Amino acid sequence: MAGAKNHDYHILPPSIWPLVGSMSALVMAAGGIMWMHEAAHGGWLFFAGLAGVLFTMYSWWADVVREAHHGDHTPVVQLHFRYGMILFIASEVMFFVGWFWAFFDFSLFPTAMTFADGTVTRAVEGGAAVIAQWPPKGLEVIDPFEFPLLNTLILLTSGTTVTWAHHALIHDQRGGEKTGLWGLIGVGNRDGVLKGLWVTVILGALFSCIQAY
Repeated sequence: MAGAKNHDYHILPPSIWPLVGSMSALVMAAGGIMWMHEAAHGGWLFFAGLAGVLFTMYSWWADVVREAHHGDHTPVVQLHFRYGMILFIASEVMFFVGWFWAFFDFSLFPTAMTFADGTVTRAVEGGAAVIAQWPPKGLEVIDPFEFPLLNTLILLTSGTTVTWAHHALIHDQRGGEKTGLWGLIGVGNRDGVLKGLWVTVILGALFSCIQAY
């Protein structure tokens, strides 16, 4: 039969969301740079781009949910989803490896610094070379047992709550009577999935606010 599906793969129809998402991200990045440089309308551009990114995320994920309900996520497609997530996590690991590599390179093998007019530079001209040290002289270092420790605990806790939501999803812990504080936001007293996700989102927002502070 012409047009009949005789394979386990899901052929995606044309979608506008990659284009909308990339353009929104460009506007958000440009607006953020303009805002930090106090250029006119930079803040408006940033929030307009942010709104576009959030709208793209919602709409694109809604399409994915509809595909799942239509039965398009066959075992082969689900396997590829797992491969994609593994590659994403691997890219994040390498991203942080680069950051830690740079930190340990500067802290364990600091290069000679030059102080000219009270500022720290890497040029030898115009100042007297001094013995290398870490942290560099004149740089105020944050106490790791204050905000960094707090944010680390928040990050680890958010990993615990999203694992709670995943466990509840596997064991079908959904629904229940909507009472109390959870009932105000439409969550049942047995709905571990939404409870875990709500707490994770709140912790993520708190983490971002502390980072911005």
